[in-house]
Amino acid sequence: MEKCLDEKLKKHIELLISRYPKLKTIEQQIIDGYLVLEECYENGGKLLVAGNGGSAADSEHIVGELMKRFKSPRPISKELREKLISVDRVRGEKLANELECSLPAIALVTHEALSTAYINDVDGQGVFAQQLLGLAKKEDVFLGISTSGNSKNIMNAVVVAKALGMKVIGLTGEKGGELAQMADIAVKVPESETYMIQELHLPIYHCWCLMLENSFFGEI
Repeated sequence: MEKCLDEKLKKHIELLISRYPKLKTIEQQIIDGYLVLEECYENGGKLLVAGNGGSAADSEHIVGELMKRFKSPRPISKELREKLISVDRVRGEKLANELECSLPAIALVTHEALSTAYINDVDGQGVFAQQLLGLAKKEDVFLGISTSGNSKNIMNAVVVAKALGMKVIGLTGEKGGELAQMADIAVKVPESETYMIQELHLPIYHCWCLMLENSFFGEI
């Protein structure tokens, strides 16, 4: 059974499909991926993201869009504003005017000291799995990005995520690979060439970020 999408968020999907008609065939996959992310944040969870090469850059890109404003203002609460000012009137007031609300997200590709130590001391294929074990809780979501769907370090992370009771979203190419088989939601863009797959991944995760911002911080 297909899940339903809130009316106010449909405009983002419609715009995405109008700009990238090729994605029409996976429209429901994109919607289902969004709904998993929305549920994660409603339940107080966070997003953990990983990929290799260009997909590692995408991981950081996604986190950047979620942890601060993407398109719409995200002012902090009045309560937090008052607490900041009570701690330090000058610094607090400046922070209160400049800080933005976040949707918590972590890119597992950015922890060089931990990653290189684990690669050197243990095994490079477990570098994302180790981070999930240390950082994740069952309310969180793991977004694994792999154009082939068979990246070994991503698949090891998927095993840990599933063992911890987390939901897994796979963002991959048309073949899907092992990632599509194990993910709760597999978004398989209709391309087979690596760079072409990556070119379609970006508008999809931008759409997700816009929808999340709209849902949690108001109309865009």
